[in-house]
Amino acid sequence: MSVIYVLIIVVANIITAMFPPIIVSNLIIPCGSFLVGITFFMRDFIQLKIGKVNVYKLIVLAAGISGLVSICLGDVWIVALASVISFFVSEALDTELFTRLKLSLKKRIMISGLVGGTLDSAIFVVIALSPIGTNILPWESVPYAILGQTLVKCVMQFVALPLINRLK
Repeated sequence: MSVIYVLIIVVANIITAMFPPIIVSNLIIPCGSFLVGITFFMRDFIQLKIGKVNVYKLIVLAAGISGLVSICLGDVWIVALASVISFFVSEALDTELFTRLKLSLKKRIMISGLVGGTLDSAIFVVIALSPIGTNILPWESVPYAILGQTLVKCVMQFVALPLINRLK
């Protein structure tokens, strides 16, 4: 499952680079966001299997690979850096919330994933796409890009919910 987790991250980067974002009303949704939502869900199950210390090692490995893939795909350094930072911070927060919440497995997965997915979107968009980074998006569009990515990541986690009983 760890290899699949890393592969999904790589494929999400490739899809995001290859296809233009989906625009729904004012929402801006990179195509790779559909897969990123699944990584939060998967990371929780991997943590149950290999433990928190080992999942942090996997997160560091996956963040590094994500940055390398971003550079290989021709992204400018700020986009690659934003990818690494947003991935590491959001996955680490997801890990800590999942570990510390004293709730049912489903609730821990959903809450940690929703918070992690939101943070991932906000950090990446602000660092990489806003006027702070590449200036691809004006400040007026930044909230729509964050919201679009976050919604898709959350929906993907809800779609994956039926897998919880199978993956225990």
